[in-house]
Amino acid sequence: MKPTIVLFGDDFRLCDNRALIWAAQRGPVIPIYILDDTNLNPFPPGGAARWWLQESIKDLSASILKRGTSLILRRGDRYNVLQDIINTTGAITVTWNRRYEPFLKKQDETLAAALSSNNIDIKIHDGFLLFDPTLIHTQSGTPYKVFTPFSRACLSTQAPPPPLPAPLKITGPSNLISDPLESWKLVPTTAQWPKILATHWHIGEIAAQKQLKKFTDDILSSYNIKRDRPDHDGTSRLSPYLHFGQISPQHIWHTIHKAALSTSISNASIERYLLEILWREFSWHLLSHFPDLTHKPLLDSFINFPWRRDETGVNAWKTGQTGYPLVDAGMRQLWQTGWMHNRVRMITASFLVKHLLIDWRVGASWFWDTLVDADLGNNTGGWQWVAGCGADSAPYYRIFNPVIQGNKFDPDGTYVRRYVPELAKLNTRWIHEPWKAPLNELEKANIVLGKTYPIPIIAHDKARERALLAFSHLKSTEVKPVFPRKT
Repeated sequence: MKPTIVLFGDDFRLCDNRALIWAAQRGPVIPIYILDDTNLNPFPPGGAARWWLQESIKDLSASILKRGTSLILRRGDRYNVLQDIINTTGAITVTWNRRYEPFLKKQDETLAAALSSNNIDIKIHDGFLLFDPTLIHTQSGTPYKVFTPFSRACLSTQAPPPPLPAPLKITGPSNLISDPLESWKLVPTTAQWPKILATHWHIGEIAAQKQLKKFTDDILSSYNIKRDRPDHDGTSRLSPYLHFGQISPQHIWHTIHKAALSTSISNASIERYLLEILWREFSWHLLSHFPDLTHKPLLDSFINFPWRRDETGVNAWKTGQTGYPLVDAGMRQLWQTGWMHNRVRMITASFLVKHLLIDWRVGASWFWDTLVDADLGNNTGGWQWVAGCGADSAPYYRIFNPVIQGNKFDPDGTYVRRYVPELAKLNTRWIHEPWKAPLNELEKANIVLGKTYPIPIIAHDKARERALLAFSHLKSTEVKPVFPRKT
């Protein structure tokens, strides 16, 4: 029987990999990952994601080898590489799992058309999302732009299929040439940051499954209470594994539903986590329907918004030197670990967009380069939500106060002390606003404001007033000013 080519993308797993499982059931398989950097993808993987990609390829290669064959690595134009494999092996079928990033989706459509014109059978499978974006829509047939009715529509439709077990054996040709992974130079060999990231993460399909088990066994029961607390281990931390397909959303969805059978886990925690999974779904459905969202606000009223240019402020934000401890802790956590707690993502994003009036796309670009879970749907949707220009967005008058947020979600300063060590000895009373601390308290904590830790680059009240003035000028019936509230 002629072999089936399985083209891997961001689906580095064997379990519930529907393209691979389908091919393995048919007969011999040629698993291949192609690094196609010949086409100008506007969103190539950022630095942190390239490190995760490299380690994911290593893990997948080892898993496939244990099943009986080798993962083929090739660099170049996808069509040309596949045509070479087809000519060498006589394969007449190519299969892969559907992708939704606008550029990659178009690339797949072009590839499918070109291969089909050469009498190659194409089989495309689902698995990246829980629900087909073409099937979830309003009664008038339009895409949802508000999360709550979207989530209700998802929950009222047919449940996602259960995950499929990994193939026990994968056979295929053993004489195909494969690129050495190190020749791709995905990460700089002399840099220290990949080694630092490696201290914070275990990468691979097994690691993803272990993390899910840890979450359901130890964290899920208190998720509804602790999920907003960056000082606690209260979230699943599954986002990078989901992005790289080392675990499928179907696997998570059904595992959480099984956990709901336990009387020790509250319905509130179960429902809250499933809604978070649906927020991921919502972001990707939006991007599928509105592919310009990566660079264009959903609300037209924001197209000509007069964003400020402030390189000094942007650099202070990137490096965690804004003078607001919770913001700085988040940005340093991001740089050190490639990840940031979701509550703090909102706070740091709000600071850039609302306090500094910097274009949300500047922040989205930085997150894209530094997050190991840099996910185009979530990243775009999250930044537009904070800026107030996306679907179901936070209203423009909601401006996070970093001090109030810190006192509420990091009341003992544990999170700040972990990532802003120069404030570690400061009394908890002042940990989120050290500029108000008495001089003797600063001296006891070895803090010299402006030297060992920065003075706030802008006062909150001044920033809030400036932002409200700027955003209130938006001319749109979609934005309805109300009495501003402090958050």
